[in-house]
Amino acid sequence: MKIKSIEQLKQGFIKKEFSPVEITKIFLERIEATKELNAFITVTAEQALKQAKIAEQKYLAGEAYGVLEGIPITYKDNIYTKNIRTTSGSQVEEAFIPTENAPIVTRLQKEGAINLGKVNLHEYAFGITSENPFYGTVRNPWNQEYTAGGSSGGSAAAVAASLCMASIGTDTAGSIRIPAASTGTVGLKPTFGLLDNDHVRQISWTLDHIGPITNHMTDLGFMLEAMSGKQYSDAFSEDIRGVRIGVPKNYFNEQIADHMTKSYTEALHRLEKLGAVLIEIDVPFSESDLSCSMSIGITESSLVHEKTIKESLHLLGPDVKMSLENSHQILAIDYIKALRRKEELFLKFEKLFKDVDIIATPTIPDTAQKIGVRKFEINGVMDSTFHAMVRLPAVFNFTGQPALSIPCGIAPNGLPLGLQFAAAAYNERILLKTGYAYEQAYLSSFYDERERTLASLQTVNQ
Repeated sequence: MKIKSIEQLKQGFIKKEFSPVEITKIFLERIEATKELNAFITVTAEQALKQAKIAEQKYLAGEAYGVLEGIPITYKDNIYTKNIRTTSGSQVEEAFIPTENAPIVTRLQKEGAINLGKVNLHEYAFGITSENPFYGTVRNPWNQEYTAGGSSGGSAAAVAASLCMASIGTDTAGSIRIPAASTGTVGLKPTFGLLDNDHVRQISWTLDHIGPITNHMTDLGFMLEAMSGKQYSDAFSEDIRGVRIGVPKNYFNEQIADHMTKSYTEALHRLEKLGAVLIEIDVPFSESDLSCSMSIGITESSLVHEKTIKESLHLLGPDVKMSLENSHQILAIDYIKALRRKEELFLKFEKLFKDVDIIATPTIPDTAQKIGVRKFEINGVMDSTFHAMVRLPAVFNFTGQPALSIPCGIAPNGLPLGLQFAAAAYNERILLKTGYAYEQAYLSSFYDERERTLASLQTVNQ
């Protein structure tokens, strides 16, 4: 049996071809067999089996069941889970056990989701490689010499390696979409404010988002429906004729690896073949705006982590320690200017989305990089790994509009490449529709290659 999708599992449960308990045990066995990925910090086997038994009884009795009844998922370990250790990837929090769930956890449990455990991340979500000095570096299932991206690296690695059907991550400057692109998975940063991210260890209350990572677009739709309480199942259509795709002439086409540009250009041509209309656009965003976004994030983190800065700096990993030590250096006037610029850009992008339905860009400029790489070269120009990876996805954290990453090819080094779609605020529906149409038309061969590449990790499907 090959476990392909949430819909396949739900239909199997309904038809009693297999049970939630059987499926949960398969995933738990798989997690145990792939510890080298360092995807998990805490495995919640006992809770998962109890939840699976409840779901199994509902299916057997023919009772009403939730959108995700019996579906095994995971949570990034900065999301509060009642009576389950929540470390945020830091030894400062290694003994922290929340007394209540984050609202998003409560909602997903109500919909029947099974919690397999808490997955690894960059310490305090403060980076994009998930190289964690305390709980191990998350390794990319495609090639374990490479990172899985970050900061939601454990979420993406767990999904790509079929250790869960979906994972809930967080995204402040691309932290869902960077690992999704790095691992050949699908990741969504919804509109700012669409989902409740209370009781999530923050970096920035202005930039933080919460969202799902899955292996397929339809799974993403199930997750968003369960997380938001809104219906998205009718958003999936293979017909995108007339959808207006904005193709940036500036910023998003700069500092991009040649093989990424090639895959991106091919993706645009494919969208055109599906009937979409390509429209060249100028985007109202520059490097100075990226700096504004970073200023907001680092300033707000100084308040979020005020106690840690005062009492526990010595317990932090070196990169996070440096970030928090410097977090008080932004002037108040610069922080206020950055907030004003954020408001301006939201309105400018909303105006732009009256002329186009979607903006299509690379998610990141290249593939994931090898573990330990702090700088790399793009077309003869050296850049820091952090700056290179955040400069494209972070745009939509700053503006607040929703953005989706889907696979769009495989680079010469054998690792996946990502395509980013962004849309007007609260128009997740057009992202699901366009992503699904692209997936159905062009990604079956990519998914076949993904399965072959990850064959050594795919015992869950045997």
